[in-house]
Amino acid sequence: MKITVSVNLGGYSFNIDEDAYSELKRYLKNLELHFAGEESSSEILSDIETRMAELFRAKMTGYKQVITIADVNEVISVLGTPEDIADSESKSSREKFSSPGYHRMYRDPDHRIIGGVCAGMGAYWDIDPIVIRVLFAALVLAGGLGALIYLILYIVLPEAKTTAQKIEMKGEPVNIHNIKESVKEEFENVRKKMKL
Repeated sequence: MKITVSVNLGGYSFNIDEDAYSELKRYLKNLELHFAGEESSSEILSDIETRMAELFRAKMTGYKQVITIADVNEVISVLGTPEDIADSESKSSREKFSSPGYHRMYRDPDHRIIGGVCAGMGAYWDIDPIVIRVLFAALVLAGGLGALIYLILYIVLPEAKTTAQKIEMKGEPVNIHNIKESVKEEFENVRKKMKL
């Protein structure tokens, strides 16, 4: 028999074993200490918690309702540790952070002109969205098929709302290093817009 604790992580409630809770609490405290000097530390930690909640939710089934220490250790191995970031100058860490992640196509709300379809396709295929926009414009002028295809893709493709989805859209692994970099990039974009 084990004691379970109810926790709120990334806006979701989870039942978690007591030993798994201790490990998770230690991990989050280490992350908090690591990012304490960052200007956008609260946003980084919030996005990491949201990603952890997504990974934990994927582990829940009708038969499995409690997060175990094995689940916590697996999520930590997926996201990485603060030590991984601190050692990012070494070759092995660079290789770890550059390994391809889950790749999914989304609409890109940050670089959209109309609906973000072309920007999302550009991010997915790592090409300039202008090329895709020109192709769609050519298809529209050649008989209107481009507008129909664009409308269908607008309906079918989900919008990348979370930091994890924006990272997946680029095909990068969703780990604490990439979450940190993405949040810092968004923070700088907001700062630049406010100066204008």
